[in-house]
Amino acid sequence: MADVDVLIAGAGPVGLTAASELCRRGVSCRVVDQLPARLPYARAVGVQPRTLEIWDRMGMVREALEAAVPLKGQLLYVNGEEGPRIDLRLPPEVPYGFAALPQYETERLLEELLLRWGGQVERATALVSFEQDSDEVRAVLSLPSGSTEELTARYLVGCDGAHSAVRKGLGLSFEGAALPEEYMLGDVEVDWDLPEGYGIRASHVVDGRTDDILVCIPLPGEKRYRMSMATPPELSRATRADADGVTHGLSGDQSPVPGIGHIQTVLDRLSPRPATASSLRWSSVFRISHRIVGRYGRGRVFVAGDAAHIHPPTGAQGMNTGVQDAFNLGWKLAAAVRGHASAGLLESYDAERRPIGEEVVARTLRHVRSGVQDDPADPETMMLREAQLLLGYRGSPAVAPGGSEPDGPAPGDRAPDCGGLLYSLGTFPVRLFTLLREREHTLLLYADREDLPTSFDEVAREAARAAHGLLNTCVILAPHLRAPTPHLPALHDGVGEFRRAYGVVGGEAVLVRPDGYVGVRAAPADGLELRAYLETLFGT
Repeated sequence: MADVDVLIAGAGPVGLTAASELCRRGVSCRVVDQLPARLPYARAVGVQPRTLEIWDRMGMVREALEAAVPLKGQLLYVNGEEGPRIDLRLPPEVPYGFAALPQYETERLLEELLLRWGGQVERATALVSFEQDSDEVRAVLSLPSGSTEELTARYLVGCDGAHSAVRKGLGLSFEGAALPEEYMLGDVEVDWDLPEGYGIRASHVVDGRTDDILVCIPLPGEKRYRMSMATPPELSRATRADADGVTHGLSGDQSPVPGIGHIQTVLDRLSPRPATASSLRWSSVFRISHRIVGRYGRGRVFVAGDAAHIHPPTGAQGMNTGVQDAFNLGWKLAAAVRGHASAGLLESYDAERRPIGEEVVARTLRHVRSGVQDDPADPETMMLREAQLLLGYRGSPAVAPGGSEPDGPAPGDRAPDCGGLLYSLGTFPVRLFTLLREREHTLLLYADREDLPTSFDEVAREAARAAHGLLNTCVILAPHLRAPTPHLPALHDGVGEFRRAYGVVGGEAVLVRPDGYVGVRAAPADGLELRAYLETLFGT
């Protein structure tokens, strides 16, 4: 018998997301991280609307909203002249906007969530080596005392960054290259009079080529920004290669580091307003690579986040993509630990997430080379895509085959939110995302005739049996319907928002997966059809 169900290497946002989702489902985890404490650096800063939706489902969005600041858009300056303003606007049905939150705060919130579910992080503890067979993973850890520990786990997840020991131990390819540019970062306050909540991108361009750049992202605090800019020659580490050949991220050698004078020099050259920098909290030099792993796992071992994909930080896609990796993998691993996963469920992790990783790497590389302004997508589509609201899994083995195009989300698409749902005992409307929070698969059955709710009882029982009980059912009643539903929970679609958002017809079933994507639609609701789909996930 294994010592632990899942061993997670790495306690950044990705590893903490995976651990929280597993612990919430009663799966035993050990989370190890070689660092003695969280790094107090504002590394990953941008939080996408889709990530806030995930944190809503995980039960920590309130804390995130209280700690973050809104990102309203970006102000562009070229050679001192102001360009078109980019405003980050989304359709009104999207529940959350773009946000900025320093990575150390993201990690704090996720670690507090993990503690609520009974988990913890083992600091100054590193994965040294591992091997696996068809039954378990055998790992060796180095401990804070300097000794080592051997343990067995049913599964291992590598969330250990660009220089991942798990990826190397699996022998996975990591194709790509380093970009020649080198940047310095600084977390500072600045006294300019530019509008709050907007990022700043100021560049110097000669003959169509950018030879100097300053990018500032607002942070929580008064006139506080995370600034990035070209590294001056005296701080360059371009000739120093990382031992594993993967050149990416903050420099491990912190001498010398950028000082407030280095940042002020760049501000004097590029700031669109006279400005003085102060209160330097931290600074570093960093390099960027673009790489994608050949596959997201093998056997009982998986990789996620920077261990699987690294790319330019354009558009704040990296951490957010990694969190979605972990959120996708978490419910599938939990099903496997419980003995309820079909043979192909864990394989669907690579099938669903690697194409997205490939697209993000290619897109961010294209943007850093030619600029977001050259993106061929129309502005609305580009905004939704950067918010990670258009990512989906159509054609995945873990969603039902697509038939005719529905009026609402198809199998594999993100399940949208809607408001106006009313419990019979409630005096105020609730959102669909409130109904889905911290739940497994959720079966939504739409009724617009009085005879339908009673006919749904057997459909719900059939689906629950196929899902080994890991399924919640709710009937959504059309606004005019007052039929009782004695056996199933029910809400009224008070003003028809659910019907419009999902394009449902009377008697239709929509099954939403734990990660917030539509798994199957059935019109009319058919217990056998739902059971057939659920058996592709959970087995017979």
